[in-house]
Amino acid sequence: MKEGVRGSFVRVLIQRVRWAQVDVENQRIARIERGILVFLAVQRGDTPAQAQRLVQKVLGYRIFSDNEGKMNLSIQQVQGAVLVVSQFTLAADTQAGTRPSFSPAAPPELGLELYEHFISGLKQYSIPVETGQFGADMQVSLQNDGPVTFLLEA
Repeated sequence: MKEGVRGSFVRVLIQRVRWAQVDVENQRIARIERGILVFLAVQRGDTPAQAQRLVQKVLGYRIFSDNEGKMNLSIQQVQGAVLVVSQFTLAADTQAGTRPSFSPAAPPELGLELYEHFISGLKQYSIPVETGQFGADMQVSLQNDGPVTFLLEA
């Protein structure tokens, strides 16, 4: 690995939302109420094991307020929903220049495989899961609650 270059990590950007939705070609394809909007990026060399670790992290991440107003509750504890959107731009290398390089992003076949693996992993826990459309030009709308946003890697 080149000095200064990070290893490969499946990345997700999560946002606590009051609601979120995805439209493709002016058609609503997904909508959730209170929950987490997940933007998922897969990089070259990422594995199903990494995607599964991220499932556990997302499900257990305590970003919802308890009765004392502290972020102490997970998505499962508040019985919220998850909306997963593929976003290869999160895999971009932005270290040099003013134009991002997308060479760290996984090829579409691997990206789709791990995107589907991640979604299947979430669904095993009986929480409502909605999805965007892999590879599509999507319009994502949301009301961020907080705002609360975190970048998770596995």
